[in-house]
Amino acid sequence: MEANRITVRQREGQAMRKFSSVFLYSFVLVCLFLAGLPALRVPAAYAAERLPALGADASRVSVSGLSSGAFMALQYGIAFSRSIIGVGVVAGGPYGCAQLSGTNFMSVCMSAQPAPNGETSYDLAAATAEDHDIDAVKNIAAQKIYLFSGVKDTVVKPQVMDAVKDFYLAAQVAPDNLTYMQTLQAGHAFVTDDQTFGNACNLTRSPFIVHCETKDGPYDQPEAILSRIYGPLNSKATQLSSQAAPFDQTEFSALAGYWSYVFPDGLAKTGYVYVPEACRQTSQGKCAVHVVFHGCQQSAEKVGADVYARLGYNEWADTNRIIVLYPQISASNFWPANPNGCWDWWGYTGTGYYTQRGVQAKAIKAMIDRLEQ
Repeated sequence: MEANRITVRQREGQAMRKFSSVFLYSFVLVCLFLAGLPALRVPAAYAAERLPALGADASRVSVSGLSSGAFMALQYGIAFSRSIIGVGVVAGGPYGCAQLSGTNFMSVCMSAQPAPNGETSYDLAAATAEDHDIDAVKNIAAQKIYLFSGVKDTVVKPQVMDAVKDFYLAAQVAPDNLTYMQTLQAGHAFVTDDQTFGNACNLTRSPFIVHCETKDGPYDQPEAILSRIYGPLNSKATQLSSQAAPFDQTEFSALAGYWSYVFPDGLAKTGYVYVPEACRQTSQGKCAVHVVFHGCQQSAEKVGADVYARLGYNEWADTNRIIVLYPQISASNFWPANPNGCWDWWGYTGTGYYTQRGVQAKAIKAMIDRLEQ
């Protein structure tokens, strides 16, 4: 009888182990299915080119972005302020705006109802730095800052960008190191000097790139950003020496392989990088790195090559020894809930999104580190 009881218990244990294995396997398959992935084949992006190691100059790294990409550029520039020399914010909001605004974050951080407070955002950054979740805030004072708010922007109101300016002033950025452009009749968009590309200046619609006139001619926002950060530039290229190339972003995900789809960080499978031909010749010296964060509904999945090949950064980068990185976010209706393909400035990837612990911030840091190798 005892032998029989042991056999029954063994069978019960075997059955339970089998059930647990089947349950776990089924759970993974369901997650992969809901994420829109075929479970039994390797995604094509895994075969994409690796981001190259180019020996880039770690002392000359900067960032810029539009909309959610502007929030991300600012977040990243503050979280890693020790290694970022300049930030371009085109229609974004102050540091930790959503964290400070709670469930009302959309109204506060976009519509300015009520307007966010830049000094309060600086206090949050200082406290976060004291917890060692971001670099010391004293580093921010040395950064070169470009800010832009279009008069016709109804998505991120000018009062929100005013709070960004107040944040940087609270961080002791010298007025001579801060440019705030707020007189163009622009909608919610990047601004290109290519009059044959994009929308009329006052419009807010895909691809969220407009062309605007000033008294001195077409406004060239990539030039304005890069010259604010790096100083006077050589004339831009009339013919590029290279072209923007795709690279595999999946290796930079927080979790490798298929688990990155079960617990996703929002990264698209493919990013893009523009490497001037001169930057492939390490004997000619090190090149700077500039990261461009696209806005919501502005990833390559939505607008094709409009940002990474046509906006205008590459022409200036080509003649000024600057590598331009264009990381990409993928839209998702399921998990994470990010249907417009935005960078995370409100916490859809987790609670540490605005710190060095944020999965997107860590991925960008790893990409930059690769370029510097």
